[in-house]
Amino acid sequence: MAKNKTTKSKPATLDFSKYVRWFWMVFLGGILAIILLFLFASWGFLGEMPDYTRLENPETNQATEIISSDDKTLGKFYFNDNRTPVGFEDLSKNLVDALIATEDVRHFEHSGIDARGTLRAIVNLGSKGGASTISQQVARQLFVGVASTSTISRLTQKIKEWVIATRLERQYTKEEIIAMYFNIYDFGNNGDGIRSASRIYFGKEPNELDIKESAMLVGMFKNSSLYNPIPSRNPVGVRNRRNVVLAQMAKYEYISQETKDSLQKTELDLNFSPENHKEGTATYFREYLRAFMKDWTNDKKNRKPDGSKYNINSDGLKVFTTIDSRMQKHAENAVALHMPRLQAEFDNQNTPKRNKTAPFLELSASEIKNLMENGMKRGERWRILKKQGKSDKEIRASFEKPTQMRVFKWVNGKASEVDTIMKPIDSMRYYKSFLRPGMMSMDPQTGHVKAWVGGMNYKHFQYDMVKQGKRQVGSTFKPFVYATAIDQLQYSPCDSFPRTQITIEANKFGNPEPWTTKNSDGKYSGKQTLKDALASSTNTVTARLMNEIGPQPVVEMAKKLGITSEILPVPAIGLGTADISVYEMVAAYSTFANKGVYNKPVMVTRIEDKNGTILYQFAPESKDVLSEEVAFVTVNLMEGVTQAGSSGGRLRSKGVDKYNGMYREIMTGYPYELDNPIAGKTGTTQNQSDGWFMGMVPNLVTGVWVGAEDRAVHFRSITYGQGASVALPIWGLYMKACYEDETLEVSKRKFEKPSNLNINIDCEVHGEGDLGPDEDLEDIDAFDF
Repeated sequence: MAKNKTTKSKPATLDFSKYVRWFWMVFLGGILAIILLFLFASWGFLGEMPDYTRLENPETNQATEIISSDDKTLGKFYFNDNRTPVGFEDLSKNLVDALIATEDVRHFEHSGIDARGTLRAIVNLGSKGGASTISQQVARQLFVGVASTSTISRLTQKIKEWVIATRLERQYTKEEIIAMYFNIYDFGNNGDGIRSASRIYFGKEPNELDIKESAMLVGMFKNSSLYNPIPSRNPVGVRNRRNVVLAQMAKYEYISQETKDSLQKTELDLNFSPENHKEGTATYFREYLRAFMKDWTNDKKNRKPDGSKYNINSDGLKVFTTIDSRMQKHAENAVALHMPRLQAEFDNQNTPKRNKTAPFLELSASEIKNLMENGMKRGERWRILKKQGKSDKEIRASFEKPTQMRVFKWVNGKASEVDTIMKPIDSMRYYKSFLRPGMMSMDPQTGHVKAWVGGMNYKHFQYDMVKQGKRQVGSTFKPFVYATAIDQLQYSPCDSFPRTQITIEANKFGNPEPWTTKNSDGKYSGKQTLKDALASSTNTVTARLMNEIGPQPVVEMAKKLGITSEILPVPAIGLGTADISVYEMVAAYSTFANKGVYNKPVMVTRIEDKNGTILYQFAPESKDVLSEEVAFVTVNLMEGVTQAGSSGGRLRSKGVDKYNGMYREIMTGYPYELDNPIAGKTGTTQNQSDGWFMGMVPNLVTGVWVGAEDRAVHFRSITYGQGASVALPIWGLYMKACYEDETLEVSKRKFEKPSNLNINIDCEVHGEGDLGPDEDLEDIDAFDF
């Protein structure tokens, strides 16, 4: 019988080789897929990718920057992007430290992609922060944009960011990438880029920002809308976000714990300085400059290499101007100090009880109706409604409908806006009640315009009273008459003339009727030297000069001095009946201060493109108008105005006197106590509609005009309405501030006497003797025939 054997089977051996093969296939396939994905992205299969040309020159709109003569930014021209790039060296260390600590602590270690950060983000699904490097964020801002919320779109975006980030790292230094990030980010409130943002939120340049200011701005990179301090919808969030940045800076030892704790307790301490076309410094000048740049870009000689026109809103031009930011500030401050006080007194004298036709004087009801009707038809509201197809009747009805609006108002001496409900027709009348200024200051030796104030608030009063507006100049025209007489007849300031009235017969100089002028004090006895006559603004002496030389030579003299406005050659022009701009008058007076040489006013010295290539450089335009002797003698005559005249003499008065006591409400800044040589002339037109003061020292000529939009709006009495009351205080405040500013070099020297002076100028100036301010001898009767 056979024996059964039990067969013992061997344990089965697991074959892992196929799993290993699959693992490597999947692993290598995944790597290959990632490589292919990146290659596809770089080849543009996942969407357009920038080539190296675009990487070298990213397409960002850059604002045109307006630069003062002392290298300060006055403003910018832009449409959407108020951007002016800065270099890494222009960033404060605080900004860079805050950015690195908060956004990308390994920025200087990786090559565009932070592997550790990416792995952390994947493991934690982004709950402990993202992994985008600064380079990736630059790539997103410049070239990728924001993807949709779908997973595929976001993944595609991230891949493109990685590819572009690595390319940027090869193209630029780490420092350049940091600067690019700061330059391209929109911080809100027209703060495009760090330069605009630092100026808007703190009134500083980027290299001046301290730690907490830097922390706030870097904190806005997370979300500039949510963490924006203006308007302050989320003040706690903005401060908390800033404190997070400070904590990050302490964590990575950029600041100490003590500094962090101290700064986290502080407020934001903003110095909000909005940058837009209607606010800021030199607004009226900037609008003049916009027209200048428009003409310049339209000139076919000024084109880009490809033949296209420059765009002043996006091509990053730099316009270097002659405006001095310090003098511009002093000029604007002088206007801001004087005008609210002047307006308060004007309003006080024109209450409904005191003036039933306020703010108008000497107008009938029908005349006022016609004036308002013309104002309606010239206005923006009429133009817009007419364009919409409204009938005249419908438009007039709209002016009678109460409307919510925001209007300009002086509040506690400050320019303000107030919300109100008002009929548009009433708002027109309201705005016509405001007195307005125009002021320009110029270096006579170079023609460089140093300050330009075309009004008191560009947002609400956009008509520029420096160059656009032209008003009757009153007695400020008289020096042109005197200069012509000295030039033609070699008169001396010491020559005497009767004060008696003189009548110029009809048709002698184109005047259709006999012309006789009066002196405002009603006195005609005795004689006066020319120096006394100009100081006291004696009309009859000016009329005698006009009778001797004739109006045509005076017109020709004015034209040679740079006056381009129309001047009729009739005797009355000697008393200032012509409408002339402040711009023209300052340039003309500068000829006297510049020894008889006229320099055309210069506002722009050069224009550069964004790369610093000079596109335009000004060529000075000058011409000889007068001999040095005649110019000096005319200046000497005008020095008499500030030495003995009761109007110009206010610049030198000290302490409390009749001017301070009689109408201290409007003599803003008095006493001015200026003791240096000053030549000048006041001017007041018929019914006190226009008040002027022209004043000069050897290296600065400044003209000031004050008046209302309509000539029927004016002070009732010459006490308040004369140029010495409405315009001279602005000049005095401005010059006093310029002299107190030790960084400026405004001359206090004497006007230089010619070596070949043959005309006698050594005579005393008596001016107006004991005349009080109510008897200021101005040309209020310029039109009397």
